Amino acid sequence: MHIRTQNGKQYVLCAWRRRYVRLTPEEHVRQSVLRVLETNYGYPHGLIGVEVSIEVAGLKKRCDAVIYNQQMQPQMLIEFKAETVALTQQVFDQAAVYNHRIKVPFLMLSNGRDTIIAEVRDNEYQFLDYIPNYLYLAKQSDFCKIKKNNLHE
Repeated sequence: MHIRTQNGKQYVLCAWRRRYVRLTPEEHVRQSVLRVLETNYGYPHGLIGVEVSIEVAGLKKRCDAVIYNQQMQPQMLIEFKAETVALTQQVFDQAAVYNHRIKVPFLMLSNGRDTIIAEVRDNEYQFLDYIPNYLYLAKQSDFCKIKKNNLHE
């Protein structure tokens, strides 16, 4: 991580936003986990959106990160918390509410120590015990689209 100090505060270069942002505990988790997704799981840098704006019940909200497919359709919503924040039902509910708006097939929660991955199928959550690589994510989302299209025929 590229970190600099300005007026006694630390800032980290966010490669996705192409600017320095305040290095909070949550931001540290975001930068670390996104690097791991790129390096270890094949998530393409250009298909990761950070602080993606959405509207929920008339209010402007921001998703911590969204993973897109090659057609720029959202595939995974990621909610980050500081390492000291537990991944509770309330945290999951926040991501689920955001997902009602963008409708992705995968949700991910991470505080850097713990990670929860859920696949959304037929409005039900199936929790995974692994982090899917990008190819799996893309294949599963294609499968979901085919399945949905067949249901409408």
